[in-house]
Amino acid sequence: MSFWDRIKPADREATALEYQPSEDQQSLTLSWDDGTLARITAQHLRQQCPCAACVDEWTSKRTLDPGKVPADLKLLQLAPVGNYALAFVFSDQHNTGIYPWRLLRALSGSPG
Repeated sequence: MSFWDRIKPADREATALEYQPSEDQQSLTLSWDDGTLARITAQHLRQQCPCAACVDEWTSKRTLDPGKVPADLKLLQLAPVGNYALAFVFSDQHNTGIYPWRLLRALSGSPG
C-alpha cells in the first residue's frame, strides 16, 4: 500500500449553488449543494462580518458592536470571491468582509 492510499481524503465542504438577495434587499437566500435552502438577514451578515475592521486580528475578539447594526440594513451588492466565498456591500457602505461558504453555512443555522 502506498503512502497516498493511506491518506484520508478531506470531507468536502458545502457549497452554495445559488444565492439571491430578497426583493427588499434585507436578506440573502442560499441554495446549498445538498438541497438545503437557507435565509440570512443582511443585519445578521453584517453583525458577523469577519473582516479586520470588525474582528481584532490578534485576539479574534469582535470589535463591531452588533447592537449598532440597524435592523433595516440592506445588501446593495454581492459578488463571488473565487469558488469559495461571497463579498457584500451593505447599505452602511461596509464592504471589506469576505464570507467563505463555511461561515455562510454556519450563519444560516445549517450543519455542514
